[in-house]
Amino acid sequence: MGILITGGTGFVGAHVARLMIKEKEKDITIFDINPSTKFIDDIAAKVSVVRGDLGNFSHVLNVVSACKPKTIFHLGGMLSVPSDADHAASFRANTMGTFHVLEAAKLFGVEQVIFSSTIATYGLDLEEGITVNDYSLQRPQLFYGATKVFSELMGQFYRRKFGIDFRGVRYPSIVGPGVKTPGVVQYTSWMIEDCIKGKPYTCHVAPETGTPVMYFKDAALSVVKLARAPKKDIRMVNYLIAGVKPIATARELAEIIKRKVPGAKINFKPDMEMQKILNKLLHPLDDSIAQQEWGWKAQYNQEKIVDDFIAEMKSNPQRYA
Repeated sequence: MGILITGGTGFVGAHVARLMIKEKEKDITIFDINPSTKFIDDIAAKVSVVRGDLGNFSHVLNVVSACKPKTIFHLGGMLSVPSDADHAASFRANTMGTFHVLEAAKLFGVEQVIFSSTIATYGLDLEEGITVNDYSLQRPQLFYGATKVFSELMGQFYRRKFGIDFRGVRYPSIVGPGVKTPGVVQYTSWMIEDCIKGKPYTCHVAPETGTPVMYFKDAALSVVKLARAPKKDIRMVNYLIAGVKPIATARELAEIIKRKVPGAKINFKPDMEMQKILNKLLHPLDDSIAQQEWGWKAQYNQEKIVDDFIAEMKSNPQRYA
C-alpha cells in the first residue's frame, strides 16, 4: 500500500511527495485535475501522475482502487477567490470532492486521510485583535471557508462511524514562489518574488498589516508530521497550525527583502476598503494543541522564508518563470 496525494502537482503537494520519497516510500501517486510537471520536475520519474477531477466520483474511485493507498493526503480543491467567483464549482470540488475521497477510503480500506483546511473557517465576525485557537467559533463568511468546515465535520463522521484515521490542519496563508491564485494577502509571496525578478512592487495593504503566514515547506512538513503521529495522541483531530512567529508586518517584510535583494523597490499604496476587511480577518494564531499532541513547530521564520525563497528561485528558475 502506498501514498496518494490529491492536488499533488501544486507546490505544497509536490513537496509532500519529496518528503515521502525521503522517507523511502516507493509507491506514490499524484492526482490532479490539471497536472503539470512544473513543480515535480525533479521527482517526476519517481511518482505516478493521474489526471482526474475530485468532483467526479468515478475518477476518485478509480485512482483509489488502482493505487490502494494506506494514506491519502487530501490537498486538492479550489481556493478562496475562485470559490467565491464560482461557488457551484467550489461545492463540487471541495465539498463533494472530500466526500468522494472519504467514501472511496471507506470502500477500499484506506487507513488514513490527512486533510488540508484553512483559517478561513473562522470568518470575519471575530473581535478585532482576538487570538484564534482550536476552540474559536467557526462561522465563515467566504464560501471557501464553508466548504472546509463541512469537510472537517465529514471527516470526523467517517472517523467515528467507519474507523478511518482522519486528521486535518487549518493552514494560514501559504507563502512560496510560483503563487498564481489572486488573493488579498498574496503580497506575502509576490513582494518577494517580484523583487527577486527585478520588478518594482506596489503593496496594496497598509505597512502595519500583519498576515499570519506559513512557508510552503512547513505546510508540507506539517501534514507529514501529523500523519506520522501516534493515533493515541490525536484527540483534537482538526488542528489550527501557525507558521511565522512573531508575525511580520508588511513593512518588516519589505525591510528584510531590501536587505537581501540589492536594488529591491517596494512602495505602499493601501486599498482602504480591502484594509477594512483585512483588519477583521487577520488574527494572531494559537497552535498550542498541535504542539502538545503531535509536536508541531514551524521551521521557517520570516528571515528564513526570504532566504529559502531566493535560493529556490535561483536553483529552479524553470519552475517560476
